Amino acid sequence: MRFVKGHGTENDFVILPDPDGELELPATVVAAMCDRRAGLGADGVLHVMRTKLSPEVADQAGEAEWFMDYRNTDGGMAEMCGNGIRVFARYLVDTGLAGAGEFGVATRAGVKRVRLAESGDVSVEMGRPRVLGRSHTTVAGREYEGLHIDMGNPHLACVIGDPVVQLDLSHQPAFDPEVFPGGVNIELLNPVGPRRVVMRVFERGSGETRSCGTGAVASAVAAAELAGETTGTWAVDVPGGTLTVTLDEHTSYLAGPAVLVASGELIL
Repeated sequence: MRFVKGHGTENDFVILPDPDGELELPATVVAAMCDRRAGLGADGVLHVMRTKLSPEVADQAGEAEWFMDYRNTDGGMAEMCGNGIRVFARYLVDTGLAGAGEFGVATRAGVKRVRLAESGDVSVEMGRPRVLGRSHTTVAGREYEGLHIDMGNPHLACVIGDPVVQLDLSHQPAFDPEVFPGGVNIELLNPVGPRRVVMRVFERGSGETRSCGTGAVASAVAAAELAGETTGTWAVDVPGGTLTVTLDEHTSYLAGPAVLVASGELIL
């Protein structure tokens, strides 16, 4: 099985080229690939296939030639991944499957528009964040309240007073299963300057990761609410680097690096 390895602000992925949709990817195989000791190691898998060949998203084929079939570390399918789609787009351009500029990528959360040059950062239109109310999480015995935000996948973004760098995120933070029956990505953030936050994230199906693109947007939304704002550009510092989030009246944008680092053949 051929693979490429890439990352966006150290949120890393195994990319599996499969233009004709021939690969079988049971959860056990995905989990084995993502294992950091016995496999390649990754926060998720980006399965590359033509949109028209996937019954899930075939209706998006008129807007996007390629489907990002995203899988979490545990093998479960996910709707969307902000860093993953930027790495996915970089792969398409670097391998000649798409031209530099702007194009659509099909996802389980709908078609997302990406923009990139032959090299450099990748920007993606993430859609309008949907704030669905408030909920809470518990981390190491401390309860934090946050915003329930739908980015195509579920988020709980909590602006907290404790320094996020000191939190223990080695275990799943508690959350309300009635609010999040399918699990949730939990962001914990500190404002550190005008339109700048520091964020850590525990992703459903993956655990703590070095970065989360949809989580960065959710964090910017939470920080904006705290500041009494709804639009503008925020810098979101994550353990793996810095992402830029722009909020306007109609949608949101995520920009940052996307790097391919290796390729080879995987033997399972």
